[in-house]
Amino acid sequence: MSQFPTLPRENTLASLPAEYPTDAQDQISQILNTASINRLVVLDDDPTGTQTCHDINVLTVWDIATLTVEFRTDSRGFFILTNSRALPPTEAETLIRTICENVSLAAKATGNKVDIVLRGDSTLRGHFPLEPDVAQSVFGAANALVLAPFFFQGGRYTIDDVHYVAEGDTLVPAGATQFAKDATFGYKSSNLRDYVLEKAPGRFTADQLFSVTIDEIRKGGPETVCQRLLAAPAGGVVIVNAAAESDMHVFVAGLLLGTYNSSFPFSDKRSTGSKLIEEKKTAESQGKHFLYRTGAAFVSTRLGIRSKAPISAIELGLPSPRQTGGLIVAGSYVPKTTAQLKVLTDRRGSTGQLAIIEIKVEELIASPETASKTIAQIVKETEEYLKAGKDTLVMTSRKLITGGDEISSLKIGSAVAEALVSVLQRIEVRPRGGITSSDAATKGLNAKRALIVGQAAPGVPLWRCDEETSRHRGVPFVVFPGNVGGEATLCELVEGWS
Repeated sequence: MSQFPTLPRENTLASLPAEYPTDAQDQISQILNTASINRLVVLDDDPTGTQTCHDINVLTVWDIATLTVEFRTDSRGFFILTNSRALPPTEAETLIRTICENVSLAAKATGNKVDIVLRGDSTLRGHFPLEPDVAQSVFGAANALVLAPFFFQGGRYTIDDVHYVAEGDTLVPAGATQFAKDATFGYKSSNLRDYVLEKAPGRFTADQLFSVTIDEIRKGGPETVCQRLLAAPAGGVVIVNAAAESDMHVFVAGLLLGTYNSSFPFSDKRSTGSKLIEEKKTAESQGKHFLYRTGAAFVSTRLGIRSKAPISAIELGLPSPRQTGGLIVAGSYVPKTTAQLKVLTDRRGSTGQLAIIEIKVEELIASPETASKTIAQIVKETEEYLKAGKDTLVMTSRKLITGGDEISSLKIGSAVAEALVSVLQRIEVRPRGGITSSDAATKGLNAKRALIVGQAAPGVPLWRCDEETSRHRGVPFVVFPGNVGGEATLCELVEGWS
């Protein structure tokens, strides 16, 4: 297995070719507004895939009736939260198949054609290649799978096919990070070609692994990307390199490049005036059908969603003076979350501005009776603090407890998640706002459809549930990723909302 060195972040990024000079987002908007483009359905294996989007719906149910209603809106696409990363392979396979079959039926019933994105972790954890395999079994074989884990806000870069995770001033090859040591989805490869071969041994030949390079994106622009995609080998994997948001914009413009009529203006600021690209079809319309396994950046770019600044407490209109406290629920065990919780508790817990309630994982997995007693006590304490107007943190103990194998580790994780959901389901006090984890955002609040309002901090999605069926209807809540932000980001967010 090839090993790659840790690189200096600033110098490495500065050594790359200059970014493409034209704003490809303008080109994407022109195409989306003019051409008949397939609806984008994003199957998100964890709620954090919404972290670059705003003003778009996310569904947490996938019955045909709900999907049909969504397809009849005029949106360019929507998310379906599968949370499949929390499931063992057999259950994930069944779930993804059911969702894909329902999407297919609802799309046909409403006269829609769809593109499927399997939004996965930008640090490469998740059910791969299982989920792409299931999707293709329902929608038909794709000409190629597009693999694009780049995520700027989270510091995830792909350079020369090697995927990096920014840690401070350095770029660490993904295979050398804590994420690669995941008990369930661990891996060794940092080069995405090697990663594909590691995760799908014997599936692909070397010549089926195909790259779109940063050089091609920055020097050739959308037209070069389009031609590269047309040349992609059948049944292969297209690896997308990107080290800036503009790189993903150029890639998507190349994917969509062209027109479905002969009068579509395509502006290129490098040439004098505008040039007209006539009768040129997109890579997909020339017979290429792609399936996508990507990070969040591809999704927002493909939907034509431009970034906007994080939303403040004032913009949200949080009650002031406060009537109840805000609620923070933390179950993630990754080191970054633990570090963020330490800063939060040190700064605000020590000054009495934050109530801290710790759930001992050992008690949750000891027996059903012990778990039930623990949860009841946590709910009682939490409600008392919220009524008193105090921001309250409910967090699991920080010692990581794993099982003897991947399946048993997943079961422990599920037990913890179920306990956090149970806590939220039983809390009757309406919090001022919330910061939650995966299952808590859906099962705990009975959220069947939520609006992605925007971001509470870079890469940190902010949702609101307005449906009558949702608990604490209209309360804004953050789905905070366990692998995003600096050590002080969570604390700064709580301070801002306070």
